[in-house]
Amino acid sequence: MTIEAPSLSSPGIRHAFFTRDGGVSSGIYQSLNGGLGSKDDPANVIENRARMARALGVVPTHFVSCYQIHSPDVVVATEPWTWANAPRADAIVTKTPGLAVGVGTADCGPILFADADARVVGAAHSGWKGALTGVIEATVTAMEKLGAKRANIAAAIGPLIRQGNYEVGAEFVQRFTDANASNGRFFQNAARIGHAMFDLPGYIRMRLERAEIKSVEDLGLCTYADPARFFSYRRTTHNGEPDYGRHINAIALTK
Repeated sequence: MTIEAPSLSSPGIRHAFFTRDGGVSSGIYQSLNGGLGSKDDPANVIENRARMARALGVVPTHFVSCYQIHSPDVVVATEPWTWANAPRADAIVTKTPGLAVGVGTADCGPILFADADARVVGAAHSGWKGALTGVIEATVTAMEKLGAKRANIAAAIGPLIRQGNYEVGAEFVQRFTDANASNGRFFQNAARIGHAMFDLPGYIRMRLERAEIKSVEDLGLCTYADPARFFSYRRTTHNGEPDYGRHINAIALTK
């Protein structure tokens, strides 16, 4: 049901990169679908998220995520919200004990952050667009405003689509190399002429290191390549399925 990053293990902090196991959803959503925006039965998603909340030691009402828009926008969580009034953003930071903050993914890069000394944590949804436009740096800055120190922040990259399964077109490559010519190193030639394979976790790691995060852990897991454990938007598209489940990746300060 859960995968943990050793770099985030610390007294007073609980976290999890949830897999698709351990829930009540069925069919293409089997079984721990946390996506409130999916077409799954809402009652199943609510129960799944309640199970995730309990795994992190918080009450279900205090397990929050955003309405994600592939942006660099970050919000500070000081109290719980409902899905109906969830902020539109792609990262959440908090210093409030008993409040779990999470992001949903199904190929994009989930990043969990923690400064154990300052007791500040965060979660970021980092697909290619968010990573390119600065969601990682914005999350680190937001944590600093809550008292974290950049040198003390640990970051863990959870399950996401990896280079061997992430084929993109020439215009995608151009967008990255236009931003910085050195970004070309994150692409390898694909079998199809005019296409390339993109190293999203490598790019995320570079942005984290450039943001002066010294502790960066990549769990090395691919959502596309492991259908038994992970949902994948791209795999769903290739299989012609009508929808897909979403993982939740969350972190909390214990009281």
